[in-house]
Amino acid sequence: MTRKPTLLFAFPALMLFLLAAERTATFLLGTYSASPAMWRVWLELRPFSTMFWQQVDFYLGGSMALDAAIILAASAACWMACQAKRSAGFFLANHAALLFAGLMIAVGSHSETASTIATFTAPRGLQFSLAIDFSWKNSLVLCLGLAACAYCHVAFLREAKLRTEARAVRILALQRTSKACLPKVGTGFGTKTCVKSKT
Repeated sequence: MTRKPTLLFAFPALMLFLLAAERTATFLLGTYSASPAMWRVWLELRPFSTMFWQQVDFYLGGSMALDAAIILAASAACWMACQAKRSAGFFLANHAALLFAGLMIAVGSHSETASTIATFTAPRGLQFSLAIDFSWKNSLVLCLGLAACAYCHVAFLREAKLRTEARAVRILALQRTSKACLPKVGTGFGTKTCVKSKT
């Protein structure tokens, strides 16, 4: 099984699509602010990207052109990373996309809407709670991200196995080539001539 750049790019493309869809919904919401359907769409897309765009708007200023440039640049970088020969590129793209999705879901979750609230205890005895909204949309995105990362690991291990097999074949070919030329003692003064074996 050889890796397919399209499958490696699928999950980062999904997260970038959600970012672009939220920006589009925000822009249309300003135009059709009285539309309940537009509000519903914006509320569905909000948990995946609003906190990110809030930070971008705070530090870089609110501009739809800048937002579009960020999405296009990220898309080009992820696509080139998924097509790179080395596995570090698609590993970074998919795992970063999964971490981004988890962070956005965790930040966008609130205690009053959380379906799961996990309590943890720090080594020094300090307890804290983590509220995460495991709705079907969030769970689907996280499952897709985990599947994409699993595919990255499978593709990496498969390519590593193929490289090992190819290296072993080359070493075996070199050994056979070195044994193909056998020394034979000649009749004069102990000189040696090299003849190729018929095997």
